[in-house]
Amino acid sequence: MDIIRFSELTESTWKNGGGITREIACATLGENRIWRLSMADVTCDGPFSAFAEYVRILTVVKGQGMVLQNDGGNIDADLWHPVQFSGALNVNAQLKSGPSTNLNLMFNPAYCTGDVTALHGPCNRSLALAEQRLFAVHSLAGALGVNGCSPLLPGDTAIITSDVGQVDLADGDAALLIQIDLSRHVSSNSVVFTARL
Repeated sequence: MDIIRFSELTESTWKNGGGITREIACATLGENRIWRLSMADVTCDGPFSAFAEYVRILTVVKGQGMVLQNDGGNIDADLWHPVQFSGALNVNAQLKSGPSTNLNLMFNPAYCTGDVTALHGPCNRSLALAEQRLFAVHSLAGALGVNGCSPLLPGDTAIITSDVGQVDLADGDAALLIQIDLSRHVSSNSVVFTARL
């Protein structure tokens, strides 16, 4: 298990000046990036970058949320509620009330699938790990326990690739559980995982 503290993340300013991205982790297969997990501070309304090969799951982790305007209608992105959409979608983000911080999972469905679930304490969750699967736990509130290690504080992320996974949330704790499953034709030994980009 790898614990990535929020304080360890590096900020990268957007070219359009509308926000900041902090890369948490990603995985590549040869020249292909197959998934990426990152945080973004969005400070003003504006268009999203296009990632046509990817599926995006966006979760507002701080702020009042945003409306993702697109040709097919609007998607409400509310606090702690994951929303999934195609990276090819022409999206314009409109902040509901002030800046927003989002956790973003992007994955290439040709190589893997991804899922994001909000967890609220009190609860205990055992994770069904497998050779083709990994989990990440991103803390939203409180001081939650993962595999008995030092607590995750808001903004911290644990990447779990070991044989055992256990997430413990006390009353008032909240987290996002991220699950990534590699496709059967992808060898896990060929995937290169990088954290704290």
